Amino acid sequence: MKNGITHTILERERMALSTVSLPQVLAKAGYKSGIFGKWHLGDKEEYQPGSRGFDEVFIHGAGGIGQAYKCSCADVPKNKYFDPVVRHNGKFVKTKGFCTDVFFNKATGWISKMKDTDEPFFAYILTNAPHAPYLAPEESRKRFLEMGFNSQQAGFFGMIENIDDNLGKLMAKMDEWDLWKDTVFIFMSDNGMAGRVGTEGLVLGKDKEGNELKGYNAGMKGYKGSPDEGGVRVPFFIRWDGHTEAGKKVEQVAAHIDILPTLAGIAGVDFPEKQVDGRSFWPLVTVKDAAWPDRYLYSHVARWPTGADPDKFQWSKFAVRSGNFRMVGKDTLYDMEADPGQKTNVIGEHGDIAKKMAEAYDKFWKETKPLMVNEDAPMSKVRPYHLWYKEQMAAGGIPDDE
Repeated sequence: MKNGITHTILERERMALSTVSLPQVLAKAGYKSGIFGKWHLGDKEEYQPGSRGFDEVFIHGAGGIGQAYKCSCADVPKNKYFDPVVRHNGKFVKTKGFCTDVFFNKATGWISKMKDTDEPFFAYILTNAPHAPYLAPEESRKRFLEMGFNSQQAGFFGMIENIDDNLGKLMAKMDEWDLWKDTVFIFMSDNGMAGRVGTEGLVLGKDKEGNELKGYNAGMKGYKGSPDEGGVRVPFFIRWDGHTEAGKKVEQVAAHIDILPTLAGIAGVDFPEKQVDGRSFWPLVTVKDAAWPDRYLYSHVARWPTGADPDKFQWSKFAVRSGNFRMVGKDTLYDMEADPGQKTNVIGEHGDIAKKMAEAYDKFWKETKPLMVNEDAPMSKVRPYHLWYKEQMAAGGIPDDE
């Protein structure tokens, strides 16, 4: 929210133009940056990744392939997960294959070129999968259908397995190219499990014998769109041969805001500290018993109605995390070490901790509200991707991707 983003649509998904991006930071050390897949931080030209520090851009529009809303946030008209039209460095191209395969293949090709140059590079691969609609290649769906899942469920899990397959292929190329000693490799997600999830898991339906088919959320409470642990905690794996220890598990709590300071530190470049609340987690990865003082981390679902006063939503759908404790709303506190499923409210025993969390969150909110620069933005009457697509079609059409 400190970068202006308080929604996923309605001009409120746009990253503030004052924000300095990770590629812009890395460029100080001579890095070239490429993005492949989903952007979702603004579809007008000045918000597009080519204007935010990326040198190679291969993306779809909006937040999902084919999505379109009554604002500037919209992908190419009637775009599909299979053979999608993709915007490549400002021009649309027609691709062949399933979207996740397309993005990984293009990223792998770019990495193959960059590895033979003297320039360091940052490759950013963001799949729109496993976002609805739940579609996947038949070979990825097959075994789930055989297990008894229906078509939509098989599509959901097939999407995830397809991502895994592509990740394995990319890692095999890293082996082949001998890049591991010179490359920081990160795998992560962006939010918790999709769908209605409780501590017992997402009920997706029933198999042929009538048994419930459940999704998996590691026993955590909450799901995508929730401020509970299950809505915000995600996997995060990092590898850099010669610098990281295989199999090491870091117990301390880190967050997305720590990634820019960490990578900037590794690259040896400065970053705008006033903009970034995070700190480098590299000592946790490389130093035994590294110091990691407690701090407050904030979550807010946002997405309040456009035009509403954000202050009316300050104390709803928020959470504060510090050390072992997670505060969810004003009246609920959980000890995440003793109770990772958030079953027992301990605010009565730790009212002093909850009070300090609420005070810290109130300070955070007051600092953040003035930075919500898109709240009064007028709805664009133009969908840039629709306009650019129409113009290119009139000028000669959409070529096949090479």
